Amino acid sequence: MSAVRILDGNTFVVTDRCGDFETSPTFPTGLFSWDTRFLSRWMLRINDSPLYALSVDDAEYFQTRFFLTPANATHGFDSKLSIIRQQTINDCFEEQLTIVSHADEPLDLHIRIDAASDFADISTIGQLVERKGTYQVRIQEGCLHLVYQRDDFVRETVIHCAVEHPDCPVGPRTELDEAGLTITGCIPARGTWIANLNASMLSHNGRTVRESLRGLRNPRPRLAEDLHRWMTQAPKLECEHPTLHETYRRSLIDLAALRYTPMVSGGLSVPAAGLPWFMTIFGRDSILTSIQALPFASELAAATLYALSVPQGCRLDDFRDEEPGKILHEFRYGEATAFEEHPQSPYYGAADTTPLYLILMDEYERWTGDGDLVRRFEREARAALDWIGTYANLMGDNYIWYQRRNTRNGLENQCWKDSWDGISYADGRLPGFPRATCELQGYAYDARIRGARLAREFWNDPALADRLEREAADLKERFNRDFWVEEGEYYALALDGDGGKVDALSSNIGHLLWSGIVDTSRAERVARHLVGPRLFSGWGVRTLAEGEGRYNPLGYHIGTVWPFDNSFIAWGLRRYGFEEEAARIAEGIIEAAGYFGGRLPEAFSGYDRKLTRYPVDYPTACSPQAWSAGTPLLLLRTLLGLEPVGEHLISDAALPGSINRLALLDIPGRWGRIDVLAVSRL
Repeated sequence: MSAVRILDGNTFVVTDRCGDFETSPTFPTGLFSWDTRFLSRWMLRINDSPLYALSVDDAEYFQTRFFLTPANATHGFDSKLSIIRQQTINDCFEEQLTIVSHADEPLDLHIRIDAASDFADISTIGQLVERKGTYQVRIQEGCLHLVYQRDDFVRETVIHCAVEHPDCPVGPRTELDEAGLTITGCIPARGTWIANLNASMLSHNGRTVRESLRGLRNPRPRLAEDLHRWMTQAPKLECEHPTLHETYRRSLIDLAALRYTPMVSGGLSVPAAGLPWFMTIFGRDSILTSIQALPFASELAAATLYALSVPQGCRLDDFRDEEPGKILHEFRYGEATAFEEHPQSPYYGAADTTPLYLILMDEYERWTGDGDLVRRFEREARAALDWIGTYANLMGDNYIWYQRRNTRNGLENQCWKDSWDGISYADGRLPGFPRATCELQGYAYDARIRGARLAREFWNDPALADRLEREAADLKERFNRDFWVEEGEYYALALDGDGGKVDALSSNIGHLLWSGIVDTSRAERVARHLVGPRLFSGWGVRTLAEGEGRYNPLGYHIGTVWPFDNSFIAWGLRRYGFEEEAARIAEGIIEAAGYFGGRLPEAFSGYDRKLTRYPVDYPTACSPQAWSAGTPLLLLRTLLGLEPVGEHLISDAALPGSINRLALLDIPGRWGRIDVLAVSRL
């Protein structure tokens, strides 16, 4: 199915190119909000005929217009009807169906919309799950009610239809039944009918899910005005590279679309991870997206820090992988979570979110000068530092290790490559547990360095700052000894529980550069691997090097190219002075974006560029996805060499040859707003 997506935060609808959807066994089509599918079937037929899509206008993320005809698109066809479906998301699902007659005589019309809901939890789609609640369908006060109830968990869809008929003295007749609705009548010659359909998504006591979960009525912004304000406040990009220009614009729009307000955010909007599978707060994704977006929309970072501070771990809970000081991984609202069939409300099964939380806090203050936030969350930051030194230190060697507490349905891999086979030896074998992946140690090093600055400058605790700096120096020395694979001259993907090297060559070594844990003497060899033929496809760095035992260009974490991964790798290369290598990666990703209409997906296939001549889709990639939308923003920062230094913004640009001139205007920060102009010198 060629999917069309519209969304507003974690409410979204996925249709085909005619605006229809029906249940798919593997892909989440339908109308979703707060992790529940409120409509699983929505099919339009006119005179018992399916429709043909002429064009789709999806320029606005919250609204799509479908231009349709009931005729088959053959040479010389002449349809007597035009059908325009305008679908909009904003707390409810609205469809305006416009039927325009081009005939010189009246036409009898039979319009049918089939509607149904399975109220599936998005986390269980594609699984054989026995539903334990009861369904009810009723027609009441001119509305069709679809209801699912399991104990006090209630989800309800209420469908209403009103038809306007400005050219017809006798209007069409609308009839509801348990499977949908029918509109029948005679449309006059050259006449117009407009059907306004509305599907409300409700929870307890007839309230919206948002109101029910938050316990208050939260006025929603006018989305068109809000988007205009968001785009106006963002820095202006000037360049003669059309793909970069379109990708930048698309990225800003997608980040606006993915904003939503979870219960734990104090009313602030954080980036949801990605459509369709991850439309909720994910600690790792929200943090890294906020870092990418700091020079462009620092409010995302402030909201993310707030949202992750409130539900910080405070006890030992094996089911949720919770530990004191640990930052959450995921927060869900669906049925499986409500009845503790999945541990996602909240779930803490990630070993990287806690050091990344500290990194974001420091980076946010460096850009904005907002010391008040750093002081406000001092207790949470100290608890995060304590977690790194205690619960993460499973083997007593001050490395971050992970081994799930929830052995029933917790995540096995608790790093960003969290699929079951994401961590492997070079020969393809999987290591046992616990595991200590290399990038976790880089994050821990960076978190200690940054935590030391915060302790010294904001918490009036120089003793803590000194201790963290000593621990960071010791960690860096031991890491460069224990993780280095001498034969291949790169860092191991991980250590296994026996202290042995999990020796696969992977993209994770690029994260070590942006963390700063790599010895300068070894940085060139790391850079050489990252842009070498085994890792670099021509479009970007693969997650796993070609030739490794589990390498697969279509493997989720074992050979695909992830745009977000590449943005941080390029940033790390610039940190160590590898300008040409960073520009080469940025150029490949930006060129790939052009083949995806400016919207970078979660991942794409790792085939060599010479083989395919274009980036090949990864079939189940999220799109839009937050940290993919953030990728062009961090690449722009990298190419322009933007770094906050005290009250000033420093720029040291290094553009690829395909970009002759680049200007970024009105960059916000503690300095106010600044313009940066660069010309190519590579």
